[in-house]
Amino acid sequence: MKPLRLSLRTKLTALYGGAFLVVGLALLIVNYLLVSSSLPDTAAFADTAAEVSLQRVPAYPMDTATIMPAERAQASRLVATSITEYRSDVLSALLWQSLVALAIAGALAVLLGWLMASRVLRPLHAITSTARKLEAENLDRRIDLDGPDDELKELADTFDGMLDRLAVSFDSQKRFVANASHELRTPLAVQRTLVEVAMADPDVSPEVRKLGEHLIYTNERSERMIEGLLVLARSDRGLAARSPVRLDEVVATVIRSAASMAEEAGVTVEARLRPRTVSGDPVLVERLATNLVHNAITYNREGGWIHVDVGGDPALAVRNTGPRVPLDAVPALFEPFRRLSGDRTGDSRNAGLGLSIVRSIAKAHGGTAGAEPGGRGGGLVVRVRLP
Repeated sequence: MKPLRLSLRTKLTALYGGAFLVVGLALLIVNYLLVSSSLPDTAAFADTAAEVSLQRVPAYPMDTATIMPAERAQASRLVATSITEYRSDVLSALLWQSLVALAIAGALAVLLGWLMASRVLRPLHAITSTARKLEAENLDRRIDLDGPDDELKELADTFDGMLDRLAVSFDSQKRFVANASHELRTPLAVQRTLVEVAMADPDVSPEVRKLGEHLIYTNERSERMIEGLLVLARSDRGLAARSPVRLDEVVATVIRSAASMAEEAGVTVEARLRPRTVSGDPVLVERLATNLVHNAITYNREGGWIHVDVGGDPALAVRNTGPRVPLDAVPALFEPFRRLSGDRTGDSRNAGLGLSIVRSIAKAHGGTAGAEPGGRGGGLVVRVRLP
């Protein structure tokens, strides 16, 4: 059986209410004892009252010495009975009235304790709400707690300081990736130009030409990887500006540009494009669609197919045939440099950043990207949800 989990607010309320009830019960007992001791003693008060009452009775003709003791005893018993009933009634009424008052005051104490706990824990709720909204792409939120310089404000200020350090660290990392990728493009372009110039010589030997083709192929792959890193760094920084983008038109353009690629791979492309407008960056949206379509063509089989669907929810879905994908391997496909083979070099056709870029662009637009294994035909189903 799962143990009962009480919130901190409930625990504080129980603590306040319990402390009040304990103090109230102690006061009730003290008050009861004080009132009990202040009431007249039954025996002493009965004798005194009986003697006073007999002094007021007219003298009897019989012997007073014989009659008076009996009269005094009877009067004392009557007075004692009345005093005992009076004490019992007073103490009983005091006890019940005190218990009722204690119950009412206890209920009010629990209610006030609940409100006080809510007010005391309000800064903690602000910290929790801020922490839940934080992501690597959105570290600009702060608590900025106002109020007295107490432990809770110190906690909030410490949390804000930690967020400042994290934001600086993430920004430095993103700038490094962007700058490094940008700086690497220039030497790669120079290398490619030199190789192409050398291969343009009509007197070049077949061995050198073959080596040059291999170098150009490797160079192109490096350029694709660097371009992917640039797009990934850009999408990780979020969107500086948004504009309406017709997703169906962007996808139609991507499909047309990938027609020759699909024909060479022997893959049939099917599309159902319904009007859909999203708010975002047109270049990044086009890159998202391009990566999904190219991945679906690349990781397919001859005679296979891909189906592209643009609609409401999901905004974009791409299905394809191809090798079967284990369910537990799907999450890893969205990590950088990860493929189904589980290594970084198992497929030289791509840099291993396709789905990572798709997920990053979807997050930058406030959406999500997910995948699941295909049906009988194998392959993968990737769904992108955008607001």
